[in-house]
Amino acid sequence: MAERNLATYAILLGFALGGFFDGIMLHQVLQWHHLLSLVPGAGDLRAQILWDGLFHVLMYVLAVIGLAGLWRRGREGMDRRQLAVLLLLGFGLWQIVDVVLFHWILGLHRIRVDRPDPLLWDLGWLFAIGGPPLLAAAMLRRRSLATGPRLGSGPPLVLALALATAGAGWWALQQPPGQRFTTVVFQAGLSEPEMMSALVASGATVAGGRPSEGVWVVALDDGRGWKLYRRGALFVAGSGLPAGCSAWSLA
Repeated sequence: MAERNLATYAILLGFALGGFFDGIMLHQVLQWHHLLSLVPGAGDLRAQILWDGLFHVLMYVLAVIGLAGLWRRGREGMDRRQLAVLLLLGFGLWQIVDVVLFHWILGLHRIRVDRPDPLLWDLGWLFAIGGPPLLAAAMLRRRSLATGPRLGSGPPLVLALALATAGAGWWALQQPPGQRFTTVVFQAGLSEPEMMSALVASGATVAGGRPSEGVWVVALDDGRGWKLYRRGALFVAGSGLPAGCSAWSLA
C-alpha cells in the first residue's frame, strides 16, 4: 500500500509538470493556442487569459499534492530510479490525456488552431513530446528490474524537485531577449479614456491594442507594471501575476 501511494504521488507530480510544460510552451512561449481557443462563446482575450491562469492554478495544486505526498514518503527512503520512471510516466500521461480528452473528445483546443491540418500537429506533438518520456520510463524500468538495488535519497531529492518546479515558474516570467513590449489587459467596464489615463500614469508608451476588448500592447519600464493593477488592470505580462500566466507577447 505504501509503494502504491508513493507511485500515485510521483505520477501526479509528473502529470502536473507535463501540464506546466504545455502551458508555458504552447500558451506563452509559442502562443499557439489558449485553453478554450475552440470553445464557442468562451469570450475575448481577457477571458481566454483568465482560463489559462485557472489551468495553471490547477497544475500548481496537483504539483503541491504530489510534492507533499512524496515528502512524507521520502522520510522512509525511496528509489531514485523508480521515482524517475514514475515522473516520466506522469509527464507522458498528461500528453495523452491532453490530446485525446481535451483535443479530440471535448474539442477545447488543438496544438495549432491556425492550421488546416490540426490532426497532424496533434499527432506530431503526441509522438515528439509524449513518446520520449514514456520510452525513457520503460527503459529505466527495465534497467531497474535488471540491477535491483535501491538508491536511497529521501527528502533531498524531493526538495530538488520542488526547487526545479519553482525554477521553471521563475524562468517562465523572464523577459525574452530584445523584447520591448508588454501586454496589458484591463478588467471589463473601463472606458477607453480611463484605460489610456492608467497607461499614461504608469509611463507606458502605447504601441497598439484593442480597446473594445481592454487589451493593449505597450512599452513599459521594468517594475512599473504593478502600478497598473491599482488602476484596473487584470493582467500585465511579466509582472508575475496572475501566477503561471505571465507570458510576454510576440511582436
